[in-house]
Amino acid sequence: MTVTLVLILITCAVSLTGMQQTRLLEELLFWPPGIRQGQYWRLVTHGFVHADGQHLLFNMITLYFFSSAVEHFFIARIGAAGFVLFYLGAIVVAMLPSWQAHRHDARYRSLGASGAVSAVLFTYIFMAPWSLIFVFFLPVPAIIFAALYVFYSYRASGQRMDNINHSAHLWGAAYGVAFALLMEPRLLGHFLHSLMTPLAGL
Repeated sequence: MTVTLVLILITCAVSLTGMQQTRLLEELLFWPPGIRQGQYWRLVTHGFVHADGQHLLFNMITLYFFSSAVEHFFIARIGAAGFVLFYLGAIVVAMLPSWQAHRHDARYRSLGASGAVSAVLFTYIFMAPWSLIFVFFLPVPAIIFAALYVFYSYRASGQRMDNINHSAHLWGAAYGVAFALLMEPRLLGHFLHSLMTPLAGL
């Protein structure tokens, strides 16, 4: 059983329980007043609860399909525990800008693994920029998807177009790339070379 599968099973178990037990969900999601009161676990546990089944399914499917290569990359360098810390770190780091922006807002709440999933996804894209990602069953080069994703998330974050925490997506993505570079600085050269030779892998 892979580390990714364990993370998925734990997330599904906690999320499904939270959907049935509102009190548990409220105790685990990201809520600034709670953190100010010393409930620091919320910085991590919000990544293990989701608003509904669709939210959970989308995040876990994305994590499952893109985490295999990323997990192998990190485990080869920092072991299974290191990969878990990378994932948990992504949950925290992706939420820090939201904490800074909403630390005095008692109405603000956020939940979901999207920040960590973005970290995994963008690490994968950084490793294989011309691989194909299927978006609504249409194949799109990963680097093109990344550019569109960042552009949309940046605009949506600034305009607050919906109830999605787009800031967490952006910071999770940045964290994933930065962490991968910290583990293997040569990835930057590999990434730039791959960009210049899109047909090399065909």
